[in-house]
Amino acid sequence: MNLSKKEIIDILKSDDAGILKEANKIRRQYVGDGVHLRGLIEFSNICKRNCLYCGLQSQNKFVKRYRLSKSEILDIAKKGVHDGFKTIVLQSGEDDFYTTGMLCSIISDIKELGAAITLSIGEKTFEEYKSYKDAGADRFLLRIETTDENLYRKMHPYADFQNRKRCLFDFKKLGYETGTGCLVGLPGQTLDSLADDILFFKELDADMIGIGPFIPHPQTPLKNEQPGNLDLAVKVMAVTRILLKDINIPATTAMESLRKDGRLLALQSGANVVMPNLTDEYHKKMYEIYPNKVSVTRLELQENLAKIGRYIVTDNCGFRF
Repeated sequence: MNLSKKEIIDILKSDDAGILKEANKIRRQYVGDGVHLRGLIEFSNICKRNCLYCGLQSQNKFVKRYRLSKSEILDIAKKGVHDGFKTIVLQSGEDDFYTTGMLCSIISDIKELGAAITLSIGEKTFEEYKSYKDAGADRFLLRIETTDENLYRKMHPYADFQNRKRCLFDFKKLGYETGTGCLVGLPGQTLDSLADDILFFKELDADMIGIGPFIPHPQTPLKNEQPGNLDLAVKVMAVTRILLKDINIPATTAMESLRKDGRLLALQSGANVVMPNLTDEYHKKMYEIYPNKVSVTRLELQENLAKIGRYIVTDNCGFRF
C-alpha cells in the first residue's frame, strides 16, 4: 500500500483503530509472529550533545557519569549471548573517549561470540563507520528524531541536520542494516512533520525504525512540557509498518513507560522487536534519557508474549535481507 502525505495526515487525525489491525496483519504476513530480541548494553552516559529532550545532555550537571571498560562490556555481552541473545546493541552518548581502535576491538571480540552487532553511538565520519563495519558491525541505529529542519535545530542546539542525514545515507552505502526513527510529541511538532518523517523512512528505505513518545525529563529545558501521546505514537508506527512492510520495528521502552500495556499494544500494531536491557543495575539507573524507564526480563517477556499469541525467535537474528 502506498499512501500520500495527505492520506497519512488523515490517518493520524483519525480515531479509527482499523489502521492498527491492518499494520498487525501486514506484520504477520511479512515478518511473522516471532519477536526478535536485541540485548542492549548502555556502555557510556557521557555525551557531548545538548539535545533539549534528553536527560544525558551535556549541560545536565545532575547526572552521575560513567564509562564501561572493554572488559566490562565484554562480560555483559558474554552473559547475554549465553542467555540466548543473538544480537548485542552497543549504545552510548556521543562520547569521544572511545577511539575507533577501541570500538573496533570491542566489536570484533563480541563478533567472535557469534552475535550480530548493532551500534547506536551517534554521528561519526564515513571512515569511522567503515572501520566499524570492517570490524564486524552489522547494523547502525541513528534516530533522525524529526525531519522538520527548523524543529530539529530548536531541539538540537549547535547540531547539523544535514550531517545527521548524511550519516544515515552513509550507512546504506556501507551495507549496514540502517535504523532510524522519530520522537512523537516534541513541542512544536505537527502532524504534517510526522507525515514527512514517515515518508523519509520510506525514501531512506530504512531496515529498522524506532518510534517513541516524547517523555519530558525533569532536568532538561523541556521539563514542563506535556508528554507525547502514546496512541499517536502507535499510529505513526503502524503507518510505518504499512509502508515498509518487511522492516524491523521495536516496541520501544518509552511506550511501556507511558502505559503499562504500551509494549504489548505496540506488538499488536506492527512491532516485532524488543530490546531488553542487559546493562547491570548500578549503571542502568544512570542512563536516564527519560524518567521511569521500564525494564523487562526474558521470562517476563516470554509470558506476556504468550498472552497475545507471540513467541521469542531463537533461530536467527532477524535480518531484513
